[in-house]
Amino acid sequence: MSSFRTLVSWLARSPLPRLGAITGLAVLVHGYHLGVDDAAIYVPAIKRVADPKLYPFGAEFFMSHAHLSFFAELIGGSARLSHLPVDLVIFAWHVMSVFLLLLAAWQLLGCCFENNYARWSGVALLAATLSVPVTGTGLAIMDPYLTARSLSTPATLFAVACYLSKRPRWALVWLAVTAALHPQMAVYGALFIGCLAWVVPPRAVHAVPAPAFRTMILLPFAFDFSPVTGPARECLLSRTFFFVSAWAWYEWVGIFAPLAMLWWFSKASPRHTLPAFRLVAGRLIPFGLAFTAAFLILAIPALEGYTRLQPMRSFHLLYVIFFILLGGLIGEYALRKNAWRWAALFVPLALGMVLLQRSVYPTSRHVEWPGASNNGNTWMSAFFWIRQHTPKDALFATDPNYMARPGEDAHGFRAIAERSVLADFVKDSGAVSLFPRLAVEWQNQVAAARGLDRFEPADFQRLLGRYPVTWILTTQPGPPGLVCPYENRELAVCRL
Repeated sequence: MSSFRTLVSWLARSPLPRLGAITGLAVLVHGYHLGVDDAAIYVPAIKRVADPKLYPFGAEFFMSHAHLSFFAELIGGSARLSHLPVDLVIFAWHVMSVFLLLLAAWQLLGCCFENNYARWSGVALLAATLSVPVTGTGLAIMDPYLTARSLSTPATLFAVACYLSKRPRWALVWLAVTAALHPQMAVYGALFIGCLAWVVPPRAVHAVPAPAFRTMILLPFAFDFSPVTGPARECLLSRTFFFVSAWAWYEWVGIFAPLAMLWWFSKASPRHTLPAFRLVAGRLIPFGLAFTAAFLILAIPALEGYTRLQPMRSFHLLYVIFFILLGGLIGEYALRKNAWRWAALFVPLALGMVLLQRSVYPTSRHVEWPGASNNGNTWMSAFFWIRQHTPKDALFATDPNYMARPGEDAHGFRAIAERSVLADFVKDSGAVSLFPRLAVEWQNQVAAARGLDRFEPADFQRLLGRYPVTWILTTQPGPPGLVCPYENRELAVCRL
């Protein structure tokens, strides 16, 4: 009985149960989608680790990313060892990543605020704004699907919190974890901690590893980014957020509005904040300005190839910390312990985020629960049928622009159907923009399948002469003369 009382007492004092509850609410608010957008690159790599027989053709379009980190091995290996359905494992890791992000935010807020209600307000605001887009990056604070950023972001926050709480060696450990999951994001985290290392007195942080932080500032200059031409350049230019000339005015507001507020945070000395609050807010300003300057320099045509460094992705970390600090101040000055004020802020905010996500994925369920083979999306239904009724070594062809079709909601064929497919124009072009060696083969595969929905028998003969395609996914009605064992109101799956 005493041990039970001890457990109950610990749970009452621990933030973990409440963080778990907020995590569940955050997933329900922002939704979950399997294999959409960037996850169309990450999920196939995970599934190939879980089942090496998958994707015998075209794996280079997602393995080029996967080879750079331990992320696919971690998630796919956990599915293989646990013998659980891989879709369930991916969903569980997504939920865990949201929990870890909120836990890391709680730790960072403890370094910056005295009062618990400020810490909880910071956690709650971050949880409510996970879907907020980060200006000029094509990213959100946290996506409603699993990617390497889902785990690298909390790892980076843990590193910052450890450094501020005078545990620099643990900060290095967390940076190493970040680098193993997402090397690019680890560089930004290291550079920000490097900014902190320049101003924190060495004896205050036992600054043994400070030179290591400063050395990491040179990491971006260790890469060779030679100029690109032909189809590789076409793919690079398709990423408009890489180029300042393609930006809209509101993207500039998204840079300077947070920086202006952070400047105010660093000068105002808000009540019941700790010294780390002003330090973090103040150092985010030169951090953001430096990367903005780098982004503008890379706009010079002669440096076009270096845009693949994506310096504006540094603002992902800036946005996360900014919303954490802003939430803490809202709790300190506006919410405090008044339940009605908390409800007045977070209920409308949560409803707005639900509507935002419904507008992004209008034909899919808000939460795509693992194991549900039909979520009302005709493309997903076709993908699941393909997974269940075609051999693992099948090679599919479909229109290269399928991910941009109305009603498809950016779901990746490989991620859902678990079958090989010729390269697409929407997401595989992103892999080419970063790995130009894929450009020629990408161009050839896209050209071979372009216009597939209108193919005549001679076109199919030409396709088969170039690639060993065994099945096609096409729009209704299916091509005459082909056997199409699956059809729905929009699509047909046919044998070649």
